[in-house]
Amino acid sequence: MNIQTMILFVSFIATAVLGAIVVPFLKKKHIGQVVREEGPQSHLQKNGTPIMGGIVIILVVLATLAFFVKDYPILVMPMVAIFGYGLVGFLDDFKKLILKDPEGLSPKKKMLGLFVVTIALIGLYLYQFKLGTSIIIPVFAQPVSLWLPVFIIFMTFILLGTTNAVNLTDGLDGLATGVTAIIMTFFTLVALKQQNTAMVIFSASMVGSCLGFLLFNMHPAKVFMGDTGSLALGGAIAIVALILKMPLYLAIVALVCIVDTISVMLQVVYFKMTGGKRLFKMAPFHHHLELSGYKEQTVVLLFWLVTVVCCVIAYFI
Repeated sequence: MNIQTMILFVSFIATAVLGAIVVPFLKKKHIGQVVREEGPQSHLQKNGTPIMGGIVIILVVLATLAFFVKDYPILVMPMVAIFGYGLVGFLDDFKKLILKDPEGLSPKKKMLGLFVVTIALIGLYLYQFKLGTSIIIPVFAQPVSLWLPVFIIFMTFILLGTTNAVNLTDGLDGLATGVTAIIMTFFTLVALKQQNTAMVIFSASMVGSCLGFLLFNMHPAKVFMGDTGSLALGGAIAIVALILKMPLYLAIVALVCIVDTISVMLQVVYFKMTGGKRLFKMAPFHHHLELSGYKEQTVVLLFWLVTVVCCVIAYFI
């Protein structure tokens, strides 16, 4: 059994076992979702569904990486990414669900937390592991070195943008989890091609853990990952793309996340410019599709299929 298959299998089993423990605990403690009344009416039945389940993915992946970090020190970076971004999400969830503060972390505090993690990752990337400022251009498949200040700004945009994009995509049962599993499968294959064993380990552990979490997160979901999980998943996708020098490929493989993010931005701008009119029935875009008559499962499968097609295209260009 090759290493990626072994890690995927172990991560899947570990997540399934840990999930079977954590999900009932969250339910017992009444740590549940509060659904907005203005959203799709079908979502009202999700009220009370346990949330913060993303901690299961984080714990399993951290444990897996900790086992290999001595041989592959660069695994410190994805460990910092999923723990750091996940911690910011956890604090937001904790304040909302445990302390019963509906506002959670203020946008400024949340962004500050994400920014601190981002700065730490940039420091590790450039000065601890000295990975340079080159990125691979799609189609041409040739690395291009960027001027250091430009690369730092670019890296900040990729890390913050991806974490928030995956966070916005996490709105339907299994959506963000499945999309992440597909994207990380793509990066597992790329890492194998590049003979980057450390990123094979990381990506495969993410795939296995996401698939294990889907056992509880598929429709009808028994648990939601919350910001704890979605921010960690976004950080995972961003950091592996950067380490493999492929951040520009995110524009292809993470297309559905980008569409959801842009739909939110357009909705806000249009709302302000027209004095309260809406461009979409609801943003992000996956909710617009729901309110247009598509079933939740259909939207999720559509987004998964689009992601698979995008990843196949990205792999061969």
